[in-house]
Amino acid sequence: MAPTTPSLLSAPIELTGDWGHMLPRSADQVVERMRHACLDGVRLVSDRQPTRLRVDEHTSGPPSVWLHFDGTSMAWIIVDIGDRDWSKLAYQFGHELGHVTCNSWQVDAKPAPPCQWLEEAMVEAFSLRGLGRLANGWKETPPFADDNAFGGAIAEYRHNIIQGYTALADSQGLTGDAAAWFAGHRSEIEIPGLNPFAQAMSVTILAEYEHAPDCVEALGALNRWPGRTGIPIAEYLKRWEASCAELQASPRLPVRMRELLRIA
Repeated sequence: MAPTTPSLLSAPIELTGDWGHMLPRSADQVVERMRHACLDGVRLVSDRQPTRLRVDEHTSGPPSVWLHFDGTSMAWIIVDIGDRDWSKLAYQFGHELGHVTCNSWQVDAKPAPPCQWLEEAMVEAFSLRGLGRLANGWKETPPFADDNAFGGAIAEYRHNIIQGYTALADSQGLTGDAAAWFAGHRSEIEIPGLNPFAQAMSVTILAEYEHAPDCVEALGALNRWPGRTGIPIAEYLKRWEASCAELQASPRLPVRMRELLRIA
């Protein structure tokens, strides 16, 4: 029997960097549990999945995916957490794992406007979805002995993020009419990064993930075209839907984004 090609869910994970005074293999367990919380039950449709994952702990700087030039098929995730801050580790790792799921890990994956904000919103929702599943699983079967109660701390960490983003959505007018929100704030929205408008939209996308879990698989069809996020949103959504068709992935999420933002 031919060997099975590693997927994003099965690829070996290696930890590097300065992990401080954490117990041996503790961070490994949190990262592995979060990977499963994010990806269990998700069809991994991408034809560009890494064969290895590296999680690199830095003591300063923002979390990111390091676009390294060594030609390997390894996705390199950088996190920046405090000692044993498992909620923050899971959250940061989940967000960057979302980018890897969206095929944003190879050397040509430099973020670009005008559509990078939408990828940021989608991967933030991806991490928040994973945190909810991680919290529930931690309460039932914690990775560390007698640590069930920490599942509640993870749930509270997630709740606080969602509460902040919901307040942003309300203040921006997103809650009432997403298309008017997009038209009225477009120059501010289409700035790369997890800007306040991307944060607000992540709550809307999270609701889509929870309403229709097959939405998540469409992330694997992203960025498989020249220009990636650097093309206008109408073309971006068109190419995303075509990529979903090519990979036989559910197009529900790009179709829903087109409807919400009323993109012709």
